[in-house]
Amino acid sequence: MNTGDTAWVLISTVLVFAMTIPGLAFFYGGLVRRKNVLSILMQCFIVMCVISLQWVLFGYSLSFGPDTGAGIIGGLQWAGLKSVGGQPNGDYAATIPHMVFMIFQAMFAVITPALIIGAFAERMKFSAFLVFTLLWTTLVYDPLAHWVWGTGGWMRNLGGLDFAGGIVVHVSSGVSALVLCVLLGRRLNYRKSPFRPHNLPFTVLGGALLWFGWFGFNAGSALGANELAANAFVTTHIATAAAGLTWALIEWQQHGAPTVLGATTGAVAGLVAITPACGFVNPMNAIFIGILVAVFCYLAVAVVKAKLGYDDALDAFGVHGVGGIWGTIATGLFAEKAVNAAGADGLFFGGGQLWPQLIMVGVAPLFAGVMTWILFKVVDAWIGMRVPEKDETIGLDLTQQSEAAYTVIE
Repeated sequence: MNTGDTAWVLISTVLVFAMTIPGLAFFYGGLVRRKNVLSILMQCFIVMCVISLQWVLFGYSLSFGPDTGAGIIGGLQWAGLKSVGGQPNGDYAATIPHMVFMIFQAMFAVITPALIIGAFAERMKFSAFLVFTLLWTTLVYDPLAHWVWGTGGWMRNLGGLDFAGGIVVHVSSGVSALVLCVLLGRRLNYRKSPFRPHNLPFTVLGGALLWFGWFGFNAGSALGANELAANAFVTTHIATAAAGLTWALIEWQQHGAPTVLGATTGAVAGLVAITPACGFVNPMNAIFIGILVAVFCYLAVAVVKAKLGYDDALDAFGVHGVGGIWGTIATGLFAEKAVNAAGADGLFFGGGQLWPQLIMVGVAPLFAGVMTWILFKVVDAWIGMRVPEKDETIGLDLTQQSEAAYTVIE
């Protein structure tokens, strides 16, 4: 074991923890109306509780346990963390304790379903949210994690590259978010009355915490304090900066002024796009990835959503789905073995990496979308997914959590 590698991955685990709470919680919480902010904070908080337990009990074993055949799912040999202890596991991390790798990956399993919250904000029952999140993590996230990262996983065997979760985290959650928001339907009075963010400083704070924590998300995925971690750290930062600036410039040109919400949203899109590529591309190409993701996600949010009329409340699909798809494809274009000898050369470096990336981009969204549709129908038939109109009008803070975020003193 290497104590420096162990310390770095433990610190990275804390950074990824902070991405969900308080990072994502405040980012999403500031974007909703004031009557729903606590529901967002509660959903993000409780995901940390529920999925952490699921991961220890069986989720980690399904995702990373010994393959059961055909590269589809892991077995239950590691359920309850049996045989997951203080010694390294050579299949995943040779220089850190197996348990450190496990808890680092737990934070990825936590934030992925939390990202979906942005699509159905302000209109889902809390009970349905709990059941759906547990089922989705078990039946969508865990198999995808095994396909892409697990020993024997079929996408891994195919040669697909996903350094820190472009497919596993962002494409899966983004596409599932789109399916959910369409099935749930629009919020009451959507497009008839303004739905303005109630606290943009919360959103900027959350966005900054996401950027901060993402260094652990991406550079931590090197699983060591080494040259690869340094490259992932730098490419993460530079792509994010390029995307945030590009989004602001697009708004400036289109609407006459750059907005802090736009710059923050662009930065998050940059973080998403560089996630699968950060350990395989050089910093200059990271800039191109960041610039282009801002363009693609801006079009998805400002043009496509407006024309099609679906109510992706906080643009989970427009940022995470679209950004994750572009980042996965970009890996097939810009990856180079000069950066990571364990990777491959992309199209622009004379290699054939684009093909497995396109297969992942085709299969993963289809799997996530179909499974989300099935799970929605099951949970909706069982307990109902959407709150009654009266509860939605009053707000989820009072009707689902029996609390108010702000008290007005007479």
